[in-house]
Amino acid sequence: MPQSQEDQAGAMESLYPFLYSGGSDLSAVLAQVRASTVAKAEEIIELRRTVAARDGARIAEAARQAAARFALGGRLFAFGNGGSATDAAQLATLFLNPGGDARPLPASGLANDTSVITALGNDVGVEVIFARQLAAFGGRDDIAVGLSTSGNSGNLLRAFDEAGRRGMLTIGLAGYDGGKMAELDSIDYLFVVPSSSVHRIQEAQTTIYQVLWELTVEALASSAESVR
Repeated sequence: MPQSQEDQAGAMESLYPFLYSGGSDLSAVLAQVRASTVAKAEEIIELRRTVAARDGARIAEAARQAAARFALGGRLFAFGNGGSATDAAQLATLFLNPGGDARPLPASGLANDTSVITALGNDVGVEVIFARQLAAFGGRDDIAVGLSTSGNSGNLLRAFDEAGRRGMLTIGLAGYDGGKMAELDSIDYLFVVPSSSVHRIQEAQTTIYQVLWELTVEALASSAESVR
């Protein structure tokens, strides 16, 4: 249900109280800004530590599995909605254009092609915009990575089910308690950021997929060295 203007204003004030203090004491306002910034930084640092302690080994295992798929000629398909679509595009870019001496790997963001997205959304429905693309392009040597803050996005759930049917390696990133993504059997590795703040969830997810990329590249390099 949409928030009223009063509710939206209240939410903004709770996030940034120094903007609504009504005072003219610059020093006090700056102190509040600093305190707010420090509190948010401490929150995300602690959240990342929690994820690392709980899921570090599984992230490493997912990276090894992804490296094995890439070694077989597989591709990575990343997808999400809104801000998560931007994160999915960034993840694909990390693999495709890593910089330095790292090997570029085939990866695509499934929300990037506006013609495809708008055609499927208009002609069929937004719930199929990722699943249809995976049905067209995905194979059993490929990797599907879906990002959501709520874990409840219907088009991600359908995409994971389609990827699972095709034998793809499936990796999910969610927030809160994992939502409906936590109920799927079609996700091989699900990494849940235990927070109700969309901002903190997305910040932690950025760390997860950055580490996933780094470990995948390292695993590929190690595999190449052992073959020589």
